[in-house]
Amino acid sequence: MGLGATAGVAAVGGIALSAQASSDTSKSSTSDAGALAFDPDAYTKLTTTVTDTAGVEHSVTYHFWKAITYVTKPVDAAYQSLVVSVPVEIDGTAVDASNAPILFANSVGGYMPSSVADATGIGAGGMGGGGGAPSGAPSSSASAGASAAASAPGANGNTNATGGALASNQLLALAAGYVVVEPGARGRTNKNAAGEYYGVAPAAIVDLKAAVRYVRANKGVIPGDTDRIVSAGTSAGGALSSLLGASGDSPLYAEYLEELGAADASDAIFATGAWCPITDLEHADGSYEWNWGGNALSTGKQVDQTVSKTLRSQFAEYQAGLKLKGLGGFGTLNARNYDEYLVKQYLEPSATTYLAALSDTDRATYLAANTFITWKNGKATFTWADFLTHVGARKKDTPAFDPFDLSSGENNEFGTGTTLARHFTAFGQKNDTTGLTSTRLDSDIPELLRLMNPMYHLVDKPNQGRTKHWWIRLGTKDSDTSLTVAANLAAAAAGLGDDVNHLYYWDQGHGANTDPGDFITWIAKVTGHRTKVEK
Repeated sequence: MGLGATAGVAAVGGIALSAQASSDTSKSSTSDAGALAFDPDAYTKLTTTVTDTAGVEHSVTYHFWKAITYVTKPVDAAYQSLVVSVPVEIDGTAVDASNAPILFANSVGGYMPSSVADATGIGAGGMGGGGGAPSGAPSSSASAGASAAASAPGANGNTNATGGALASNQLLALAAGYVVVEPGARGRTNKNAAGEYYGVAPAAIVDLKAAVRYVRANKGVIPGDTDRIVSAGTSAGGALSSLLGASGDSPLYAEYLEELGAADASDAIFATGAWCPITDLEHADGSYEWNWGGNALSTGKQVDQTVSKTLRSQFAEYQAGLKLKGLGGFGTLNARNYDEYLVKQYLEPSATTYLAALSDTDRATYLAANTFITWKNGKATFTWADFLTHVGARKKDTPAFDPFDLSSGENNEFGTGTTLARHFTAFGQKNDTTGLTSTRLDSDIPELLRLMNPMYHLVDKPNQGRTKHWWIRLGTKDSDTSLTVAANLAAAAAGLGDDVNHLYYWDQGHGANTDPGDFITWIAKVTGHRTKVEK
C-alpha cells in the first residue's frame, strides 16, 4: 500500500492517514527502574484543531503527558524535563501511534534556556514570541504554556520568544499520526543563587541527549518507535539538532550524562531536521565575513575591513582543510569557488522554484522590481555579486560571533562559573578589548568546541553512530550566519554517504520554515511509516 489517501481517511500535512501495510511491533526493552520509568497511564486526554498547510482544519484528540524529568540527578528539573503528545483520534478516526515515528522537537533559540515545565498541551516551547506563524505554517487552538525564557534579540515573526522554532512541525506531526516529544534544556542565561552559570556549554546538548536516552530506555512503554526518532530545531536549536544527529552515542559526552543520572541507553537518533543552524562557531566569524563582508550594516556603515579581510583569510584556510566536495558532483569546495557553488546548487534553484510558483502577472511584477534576475526557459540566473546586493544589509558587525568586547550570546554560551562570557577563538582572545591579561584561550575551550560542533563528528572524527538522514533548510536572506555553514554541514554528511535533503528558501530570513508539510512527508519516507488506523 502506498501513501495515497484511502476512502474516508484524511491527508494531513502531505501525509495520508491510511492503513498499516506491515508492522514490526516488537517490544523487547524494559525501561529504567524508578524515576526514569515512563508511566503510560499518567496522561491527560486533550483535543485540538490543527490547520494544515492547505488550510484544512483537522480535529486531533491526543494523550498528553505533562513535564517528566528525564534524569535522576537534575541540576534544574524545570528545564531538564520533557512532554509527550500521542494522537489517538484524527478527524473522528481512531489511530494507533504505538509504532509511529517520534518527532523530537526542541524549541531552543539563541542557546537560551527552554522549558516545558508549565506546558498544558502540545507546542509549549514553540508558542508566542516574535510574531505569528510563518506563511504556510499550520496553526492550532491548543492551549500551551509559554517558554520560560525571556524574549531574545534574535526573535522575529518566524520564531518563538528566544529565536527558536515555532510549533509548526509539532502540530503537523501530531495531525499526521506521529508521536511528539518536546524536551526542555538548560541554556546560557541560567544562573544559580551563587551567581554561577549552569546552562553554558555543553549543558544544552547534554540535556537533549539525556532526553533521547530517556525515550529510548522506555522502549515498548512510551508510545512510538524509539528507533525512529527524528529531531527538529531552529537557529541554535537547529545547531543542537544537527549536533544531536552527528554525535549519536559519542563517548565524549559520557561523563556529563553520567553526572546527571541519564538513562543507560543509546542517545543516537534516526534522522535530523535543522533550520538555519547557528553552528561551527569557532569558524563562524571567518565564514560570515567571506559571505557578508562587503555588505554594510543597516545603518549604512561598513564594518572594519581590516578585521573582515583577516577573517576571510581564516575562512579560506579552514575551507581548504575540510576537503569537502560539493553536492551534484561540483568538486572540492574552497573560498574561490564557493560563491559559484552556492549560486548554482542552491540560490538559482531557489529563485526558480519561487518564481515558477507565481502567477504570470506576479512573476512579471517581481522580475521588474528585481532586474538582476534573468528569467529564461523557466529558470532564474544571476551573479553572486548581484545576489549580495539584493540581500542588502548584514545583520551583525565583525567579528559576528566572538566580538572583541565579549558582547555576543555565543560568548555567554562559553562562559564558566561566575564568568558571564569568554572568547572561544584565538583571534577574539588576541584582540580582546575588555581588559583581559592573557592572550591565550582558556584550556577547556578546545574540548567544549568539540562537544558543541557537529562538524567534528562528521569531518574530524566521523561518528558511526550518527544519523544517516538530514533535512537542512535556510533562508536566502538569512544573514544571522553564513550561507556556507549549512552548505558545509550538508556536504560533510553527503560525503559520508548520508541521505541529505537540503535547500534554501528564496527571499526568506532567519527561522523560516516554508515547507513544513514536506518535512512531515519526508519523515514518513525515510522511516518507512504509514499511519495505522484502528478498526
